[in-house]
Amino acid sequence: MTTPTAHPQAIAFIGGGHMASALIGGLRAQGLEGHLIEVVEPLPEQGERLRRRWGVQSSVQAHPGLSRADLVVWAVKPQVFAQAAAQAAPYTRQALHLSVAAGISSDSMAAWLGSQRIVRAMPNTPALIGRGITGLYARPAVSADERRRVEGIIDTTGDLIWLEQESQIDAVTALSGSGPAYVFYFLEALIAAGVRMGLTPDQARTLALATFSGATALAQSSQESPEQLRAQVTSKGGTTHAAISAIEAAGLKVHFMEAVLAAQKRAAELGQEFGRSPT
Repeated sequence: MTTPTAHPQAIAFIGGGHMASALIGGLRAQGLEGHLIEVVEPLPEQGERLRRRWGVQSSVQAHPGLSRADLVVWAVKPQVFAQAAAQAAPYTRQALHLSVAAGISSDSMAAWLGSQRIVRAMPNTPALIGRGITGLYARPAVSADERRRVEGIIDTTGDLIWLEQESQIDAVTALSGSGPAYVFYFLEALIAAGVRMGLTPDQARTLALATFSGATALAQSSQESPEQLRAQVTSKGGTTHAAISAIEAAGLKVHFMEAVLAAQKRAAELGQEFGRSPT
């Protein structure tokens, strides 16, 4: 019996959550027809939502039809990756594999999937609105053309950078993958402080969001470092100086760096914890 030939554009998604939906939306915006996208999503209601929104094919478990895909996107949680791979591997060995699962090493994936053509990606949630940043690592077996194929998909969700070492993925996970939560946490504090000072919640939220987005845009457009930009608004004896002095006295910068390093450590632990062969 011959193996079905992969369609040159067919793509399969294993997992149909938020990140898969963002990537599917980008592919559909590029003009890829819905019938060329297959999603394996064990929750029937989520699969139905994807079918209604994007016109894709959906199933609750892996099946022989996956063999038509020349690219498989792994958008599952780390703790279920091994089980999902065991079910899908018989139908996907011909494909290029792109994983957005945190922590799972490409060595583990290669063993489970029977393929060396693997790219690991760590996106973040602003990808949902096309403003994400993704770190990418490709195993040596991935060709230049396949790298460009991956870029064409990730480009739809925002910016990207290629990494030379796979270990750097854990750092990307800690910095930008988890990073939006740090930003939201800081915004929570700004808004709470604004309310405590007498502003309404809506006023405080408007001011906090505009300040954060404006400062980020300024940093992106400036040739000066964040430290230099901060110094420009930190006059000695002024209000900003009082705030920064309180932050420094509390050791916030050191504690924040320790928090990011804790996220990096946890990313590595996920690979060790869930990177074993399925039992």
